[in-house]
Amino acid sequence: MIRNAALGSAATLITGTLAASLLLATPASAATAGRDNGLPEALGVQLAAARAARTGIEWKDCPADWGFAAPIQCGWVKVPLDYAKPFGKTIDIAVDRAVSTGTKEERQGALVYNPGGPGGSGMRFPRRSTTKSPLWVNTAKAYDFVGFDPRGVGHSAPISCVDPQEFVKAPKADPVPDSAADKSAQRKLAAEYADGCKERSGEMLPYMTTPNTARDLDVIRAALGEKKLNFLGVSYGTYIGGVYATLFPNHVRRMIVDSVVNPAQDNIWYEANLGQDVAFQTRWNDWQDWVAKNDATFHLGDTRAKVEAKYQELRAKAKAHPLGGIVGPAELIGFFQGAPYYDSSWVPVAQTFAAWAAGDEQALIDAIAPDMTDIAGNAASENGNAVYTAVECADAKWPTSWSKWDRDNSKLHEKYPFLTWSNAWMNLPCATWKSKQSNPIEVGANAKRGLPPVLIVQSERDAATPYEGGVELHRRLGGSRLITEKNAGSHGVTSLVNPCINTRVDAYLLTGKVDAQDVTCDPHAAPVAPAPAAARALTSDAAPANSVFPAREELPAIR
Repeated sequence: MIRNAALGSAATLITGTLAASLLLATPASAATAGRDNGLPEALGVQLAAARAARTGIEWKDCPADWGFAAPIQCGWVKVPLDYAKPFGKTIDIAVDRAVSTGTKEERQGALVYNPGGPGGSGMRFPRRSTTKSPLWVNTAKAYDFVGFDPRGVGHSAPISCVDPQEFVKAPKADPVPDSAADKSAQRKLAAEYADGCKERSGEMLPYMTTPNTARDLDVIRAALGEKKLNFLGVSYGTYIGGVYATLFPNHVRRMIVDSVVNPAQDNIWYEANLGQDVAFQTRWNDWQDWVAKNDATFHLGDTRAKVEAKYQELRAKAKAHPLGGIVGPAELIGFFQGAPYYDSSWVPVAQTFAAWAAGDEQALIDAIAPDMTDIAGNAASENGNAVYTAVECADAKWPTSWSKWDRDNSKLHEKYPFLTWSNAWMNLPCATWKSKQSNPIEVGANAKRGLPPVLIVQSERDAATPYEGGVELHRRLGGSRLITEKNAGSHGVTSLVNPCINTRVDAYLLTGKVDAQDVTCDPHAAPVAPAPAAARALTSDAAPANSVFPAREELPAIR
């Protein structure tokens, strides 16, 4: 007993000495993080980063069931579950990489990527290098492309809130309520979901915050052997980037944020979701206008009103009798919201809709119905939703008054009905959350000293992350540059072909240079509808199951 006590005292002394030395060695970084989220976490992340720098990452071939073939390599980075207790419980963060393709002289380090969510995995990012993606070949010469599963996601201590097979079962209740009883039923489901999160993942929930993910990112930086971070964040990944730039301004080398979450403290996250409802309606209208202009191809109506009427006809029929016994209004929204998200979905969504209107119901069923045999895919879907909920509920304090939720969403639904109630029910578990809820940090408050120019890219009509978010982050990060893609609304601009943007992204990552002032770019090429003759050949083969959306690195982000 005496020996153990002595060892404990020695360990405490060593820990305190190391913490003190780290604080003295990097006072700006510690003080910056301390003002925003507490000195214990500031010291904890420095201790974790110092350990990671010594340990590094043991890169190996990826496990076969991860789906990443050589030359992509995988590894692990150990981080504290709670940064206030850096010598307490740890979790392992999964990372992967594709090494730079250029010469030793061309190499500039590692470029770390987050695709958004919350709940998205960045592990597919290295494939942009190994598949020689044309937009990224120049950058791949200079950087190792590094992806990771954020805490709680995928292979990184994954969390869960409900049995995955139950999660994907369909049809679900119509999200648009017809009565007070419908609202009560949805409230019950939301409360049960919150309870399930606590029961299945309670230990992780208090620590599923964006600041902790930003701290994990700094530990990953250290484990990679990088003095400073090169980072590309899309959608929710932009909020991670903004928080990182606030906590660790002196650790940033290059940072691109694409399709930006408005980081204002009073916007995280309740108001952000209300703003989404407005923006999704705007982009839904854009898609309907485009469908109407291509009525010779799709035959869904030659005005927006007629296209909307056809959608409401489909919705009513699916509510009365779910298509194939599986596809009801909730499943339709999950499918059709792909069009407001991504321009690349405009044609396939319209084709599948047109096939239904022409009498081919099976095309729509095949595109939407869950695959109950896809155990791994269903688990990934449930995990992504669990992380989305856990992060948004933990990041901020949410309204607990049902009357406020009811009043706000009922009013919004009158003018912006496409997504409002669906979005409300998705977020309602936060009203009865059974774990700690934090206060959002003031992004940019401490980022003025030592932060290099951050490149911000934003389309004007983005549905998931409205344009105001890019403007707000630009205002908060001094020296940043904003590239606006005007008259466009696809989510994830840097993955699209637009030379006005692509050349500037390359120039920034390769040289660090930004324009002397903000830039406005013309939109990327608009989707092109098939010729009417081709459309007449539509059959159930036009939209096979799970083919509606092109492969992407991210889940639908900030849903």
